[in-house]
Amino acid sequence: MKILFVGDIVGQPGRRAVRTLVPRLRLRHAVDFVIANGENAAGGSGITPAVAEEIFESGVDVITSGDHLWDQKEVLALLDKEPRFLRPANYPAEVPGRGWGVFEKSGLPPVAVLNLQGRTFMPAHENPFRLAQQEALNLRSRARVVIVDFHAEATSEKIALGRMLDGMVTAVLGTHTHVPTADEQIFPGGTAFISDVGFTGPQDSVLGREIEPIIRRFLTGMPQRFEVAKGRTALHGALLEVDAATGRATAISRVMEPLPVEPSA
Repeated sequence: MKILFVGDIVGQPGRRAVRTLVPRLRLRHAVDFVIANGENAAGGSGITPAVAEEIFESGVDVITSGDHLWDQKEVLALLDKEPRFLRPANYPAEVPGRGWGVFEKSGLPPVAVLNLQGRTFMPAHENPFRLAQQEALNLRSRARVVIVDFHAEATSEKIALGRMLDGMVTAVLGTHTHVPTADEQIFPGGTAFISDVGFTGPQDSVLGREIEPIIRRFLTGMPQRFEVAKGRTALHGALLEVDAATGRATAISRVMEPLPVEPSA
């Protein structure tokens, strides 16, 4: 079984990359299931039902999120009505939506997806480590294949969670920092790991945003508008190969797929 995880989708350029490249990657690699982090997909910050539907229509099966979940007020409708959209499971219990799901597609074993958010340099929520242990056991009783999107800032926090869950889940994939790391590996217990899969969107940027306003912010400390950048665009993510019978990962590789430049009229 092959699973494609698409790194944080940033704005319209990121959505265009998903729309163009996910179908190609599905075909090229015989991908069975696609997960994408979409918390920055609407204008570079947050997500709406219309944007989520565009991503689903591009061939994505599940959308995860993170700390920018609330940046668009329309997200409440998404949380209420769309089971394929997840928010971090360690948000307070009264928060609408769901932090995990078990998804079934014809001819495939069920795939469980768990969305968690870190606490180091991030808003404080329930301890993701304690919740991860509990939910991993719960999900393994429902599906052999369990994928964790750990949306976190600190590399040490991501590695520690991955090591703790080794042998309990299929993969722990880091999101949030938008910078792809070169530490993809399979832990001894069969859990695939990477600290960060990177982001999908404009690459001539600062994490997907226009460069100059961010430099001015660092130089002056004054507020700036951080617009989504333009130009060269790519999809970053990770491709997993999984033994569906055991839920163990057998391979993980980084994905960096450039969006072809459209010819000028």
